[in-house]
Amino acid sequence: MNEIESDYISPSPTLEETFYILSKRNAVYRVKLSEKGLCMIKEVNGNVKTETIALEDIIGCRCMRSKRFDQKCIWHPTSRKGNLKVVDENSVDWDESDVSAYLYIYAYVLKKGKVKSKKRERIVITLRFRSYDRYEDNMKEAQKWKVTIKYFMDCALQRCHPLSFYNSEKTSLLGDAKVLFILNPKSGVGKARETFQNKVVPLLTEGDLNYDLHVTRHAHDARNIVRTQNMWQYIGGIVVIGGDGILYEVINGLMERPDWESLFAELKLGVIPCGSGNGLAKSLSYAFSEPYDHCPILVSTLNVVRGMSTPLDLVRVETENQVLFSFLSIGWGLLSDVDIESERLRALGAQRFTMWTIGKLVTLKSHRGTVSYLPIDQESDTPSSTRRRLHFDSEGDVRSMASEDAGRRDSFYSVGSRKSNYLSAAGSSYESLAEDAVRTFGPPSRIPPLDQPVPSDWKVVKGDFVMVHASYPTHLMTDCIFAPDAKLDDGCIWLCLIKSGISRTHLFQFLIGMSSGTHTNVSDVIFVPVSAFRIEPETPSSHLTVDGELIKHSALQAEILPAMANVFARVQ
Repeated sequence: MNEIESDYISPSPTLEETFYILSKRNAVYRVKLSEKGLCMIKEVNGNVKTETIALEDIIGCRCMRSKRFDQKCIWHPTSRKGNLKVVDENSVDWDESDVSAYLYIYAYVLKKGKVKSKKRERIVITLRFRSYDRYEDNMKEAQKWKVTIKYFMDCALQRCHPLSFYNSEKTSLLGDAKVLFILNPKSGVGKARETFQNKVVPLLTEGDLNYDLHVTRHAHDARNIVRTQNMWQYIGGIVVIGGDGILYEVINGLMERPDWESLFAELKLGVIPCGSGNGLAKSLSYAFSEPYDHCPILVSTLNVVRGMSTPLDLVRVETENQVLFSFLSIGWGLLSDVDIESERLRALGAQRFTMWTIGKLVTLKSHRGTVSYLPIDQESDTPSSTRRRLHFDSEGDVRSMASEDAGRRDSFYSVGSRKSNYLSAAGSSYESLAEDAVRTFGPPSRIPPLDQPVPSDWKVVKGDFVMVHASYPTHLMTDCIFAPDAKLDDGCIWLCLIKSGISRTHLFQFLIGMSSGTHTNVSDVIFVPVSAFRIEPETPSSHLTVDGELIKHSALQAEILPAMANVFARVQ
């Protein structure tokens, strides 16, 4: 009979085994594994209790064997549960007298309760296989459970019945698809490296994720890497570790490739929040009711390890001299001024925004210009559930962009990944794009050029503005739910206009209300869903930002690209 070292999770099992607790020989567990999860039936002195861990809460498993005890500690009672230790099956430091094989199963279960007290709790289940007299035979049993668990996880990822997946030509497992992590060491308060090593790597190890790590060395490094390197080797996804700015670089770097459309169709993008704002990371957790506030790094890393994804709207942005692509927001006026001018207080983290906003209210400014937009009739327009990804001719837009010499790109390396390989530009099989011929590809515009008047069905607002701000996901920052009704792929740009006539009382109510989403109902605030808009500033006294990045002050127009990208998310 086998043993189990833990308390803890489906009908119609494909594997079933009986275990007993090491310290309680009269406690028996009947463990059943199916495509739904792990079901454990505990029997103690005639009392039966059933506990379940759903498959979607399991991130990985490992086979181990017992460790050889140190000679100086030989006097300790070897039957004590606390002395049981295991090592990797390939280790030389194992106990030859113990023929048992151990299977570690790692799960992160949602502990339900009040909204603010919800969190994911780590559970490690250890199954001890020792039905046979030889270690090799017991390890075969443990490996059979491990392979079956990973098989079910991969079937869930493919969203198909296990048998149909088995008969298909898709033979690669989740662990075989390599993921590229791009880390910005200067994000937020500058602790991204430490966060990755201490909080992210352990989860990647438990999930047996195959990955490479690149640490950026200067501005635009991430953009240059994804533009020039072979991204097809990272079909598992690209994940940024930092703030929203580095994801902005990645998206625009991908759009500067001739194969942009195929990559966006296949690649998953992800973000592990280490910045000051972290708007997209919070929006993803908010969309699927994940307990982000308790541990943002844990929740966001679990999204990546589990491998599920969801569509995400992007926005095409055109200025007088460039084309950009945005995933978060576009701003002109108050909020953009706060974002850019508070950079000098970066060491304070998210608190920098609050402090600078207070100062801007004292010396409030307005900016003259014209804002035009194409409103969406939400009652008659096609719902997001029936929207389809738009396909474009990749030759549709070939506007040139300035090139920046990045020098030799040889800083790929791995941290904590047994499967990862060193990679440099010289070793890539991909023929890099010429550095002196950087172009923006991506989908072409479907609205009139900036030098042409807007169509008659657009609304036009002229005058002095305190701010104009547009968002596509719900959150601009962790504590700012700017577009409460937004969905990740609703095909809407949520546009906010505040003209100079607003009182300071109403403006204060607006700013305070952004933390709860009540700001949309404040007097003198226009908040409307649109599919495209145009800003034409007449005074150069304010900042224009795209995803929090400062751009050249000029006329600007934007249009929605429904479901253009795929992002890692814990899809329900």
